[in-house]
Amino acid sequence: MQYDFDLYVIGAGSGGVRAARFAAGFGARVAVAESRYLGGTCVNVGCVPKKLLVYGAHYREDFAHAAAYGWGLEAPRFDWATLIANKNAEIERLNGIYRKLLVNAGVALHEGHARILGPHQVEVAGQRYSCERILIATGGWPQIPDIPGKEHAISSNEAFFLEHLPERVIVVGGGYIAVEFAGIFHGLGARTSLVYRRDLFLRGFDGSVRTHLRDELNKKGVALKFNSDITRIDKHSDGSLLVTFADGSSEFTDCVFYATGRRPYLDNLGLENTAVALDERGFVEVDEHYQTAEPSILALGDVIGRVQLTPVATAEGMAVARRLFKPEEFRPVDYAHIPTAVFSQPAIGTVGLTEEQAREQGYAINVFETTFRPMKLTLTDDPERILMKLVVDRASDRVLGCHMVGPEAGELIQGMAVALKAGATKQVFDATIGVHPTAAEEFVTLRSVTRQ
Repeated sequence: MQYDFDLYVIGAGSGGVRAARFAAGFGARVAVAESRYLGGTCVNVGCVPKKLLVYGAHYREDFAHAAAYGWGLEAPRFDWATLIANKNAEIERLNGIYRKLLVNAGVALHEGHARILGPHQVEVAGQRYSCERILIATGGWPQIPDIPGKEHAISSNEAFFLEHLPERVIVVGGGYIAVEFAGIFHGLGARTSLVYRRDLFLRGFDGSVRTHLRDELNKKGVALKFNSDITRIDKHSDGSLLVTFADGSSEFTDCVFYATGRRPYLDNLGLENTAVALDERGFVEVDEHYQTAEPSILALGDVIGRVQLTPVATAEGMAVARRLFKPEEFRPVDYAHIPTAVFSQPAIGTVGLTEEQAREQGYAINVFETTFRPMKLTLTDDPERILMKLVVDRASDRVLGCHMVGPEAGELIQGMAVALKAGATKQVFDATIGVHPTAAEEFVTLRSVTRQ
């Protein structure tokens, strides 16, 4: 059979764009369908605009610290509209870049909702296309619990486009997005609470990291409400929201922001017309080659629910393009030692095993851990402290995990990830000469064992 396209990609996010661009570069006839915005969640309502807002929020502390270094400043004023307008302009610029990347690669761009009609057929805006293979890269979508008044709450999709900065904000959740936006709203001047139904946020991160960030957020004045949950939201005539908690208490706020997880975005995709199967969580089931139960259909990125990070999706997109159209260059994605950052305030950088994971996997370990004040803060009265931690296999001396909470943790952890990927031992760390005076040098000067 002669098809219109060798590969039809549904979703122009990080993974879909990477797969499409490189498949086209390998000589395939490729099309991409996107119903919302080029670049997907990361570029438009995720990583990129969030990082811009984090930068904006941190200026309040920077202004405060400047006085200790001799700078006299008038009381700074913050304008939410300026930040959002400049953020929007930057995102629009990035949308244009993604468009050029696809078009210049020879990819046909179809702007509209794509629906799968069968194993080899897709429909977009009333036009049908035949395709040898279909790649589902539609990403995730925020979900808000089904409680009375849920329509009064917002998610990350809406937070980036608020007309005004709320005076009072309740952030609900315990993952990346929740702790990041709690820091953003607090840093920009809103009275902020973080509500989480369990006893401590960031489940799955190293225990020392979680408790250290909890203590730092408490110092900064973010109200942390653990073992708490919202049962209803009522809107009053003045626009304020009355939030009722499971224990019967209530509180007025101006904004309720839910960051309680993301579901795979499969709405009206037409999977019922295929043999594609979903797992018990609702994500698309795939094998090690991202192949679904339908031989002609693949899936990758957040929609398969493995590691929901932008660089992972792009790596998966590259793997798919190479396996299908340049098999001699194919190499599978290595999911070990994936570094990640949480742009909380202070930030988290982490790679490898947590202390808890290492013990659960049967390692006999040495733990090297320290906390200290950043040099930048020694002239100020800011009590913030950095945490650095190494988890080391006692038998082989190999560093199993590296964890940090502190300024620029995300920048620093990238280099640590290279070391762990290369199998560096604690002896290698110890033999490495530090860069002085920096916080980073602490990772190569940790000597005493705190726990075994």
